Amino acid sequence: MEFEYGPIPASRYDEVIHHLRFNFPDEPLNMSVGLCKHGQACELLEHHDIMTLRDGLSVMAVDVKTGEIAGVALNGISRKGDIEEALKSVDTSDNLQYRLIFGLLFNVNHDIDLFKTYNVDKIFELRILSVDSRYRGRGLAKELFMRSEIIAEEYGFKLIKVDATSQFTQKICESFGLVAVKSVRYSDFKDEQGKTLYDTKPPHDYYKVMIKQLPSQPNKG
Repeated sequence: MEFEYGPIPASRYDEVIHHLRFNFPDEPLNMSVGLCKHGQACELLEHHDIMTLRDGLSVMAVDVKTGEIAGVALNGISRKGDIEEALKSVDTSDNLQYRLIFGLLFNVNHDIDLFKTYNVDKIFELRILSVDSRYRGRGLAKELFMRSEIIAEEYGFKLIKVDATSQFTQKICESFGLVAVKSVRYSDFKDEQGKTLYDTKPPHDYYKVMIKQLPSQPNKG
């Protein structure tokens, strides 16, 4: 089986969203709160997906024989002030599942303030790494990750960051030299009645913010 890798053009955004509807809902954090259902549209998450795609840094793997998208790495730019604005949108949302997921991610990132710690004004974020269930076990995720890191270097980013919500993603990050700068246990988050907010299944017990400093390259954008 042969795969072709390349940037994701606007003409294929709909295909990417279709792919994610069927392959991303089994991500542990989403499964624990039920924001997105398998095969169904998820407007709140898909808005984030499209905005990320428009940054022009995402990569796809395509099955050469069928032309189908086999996997994607959705990569975006995080700038100073973005997290604070995002937290405002979370606070005003009436969707509990959305608030649970993005409230956790944004609050943790706000607290650690990577921009200040590493003296950068923009960060390359690998936001979604997804492989079609029919193509898993063939090394696509690692190839997409490797190509994403190359893009980050080419565009002059000093820092690559992943909000690694599953052990699967954490292991891939570790294989590329990323380290956890913050690790939180899902079971530590409880509501006022003491009920666990994130019922993730083992071995996905932790959410980790993982980063890697990149060598300086000529800035393309």
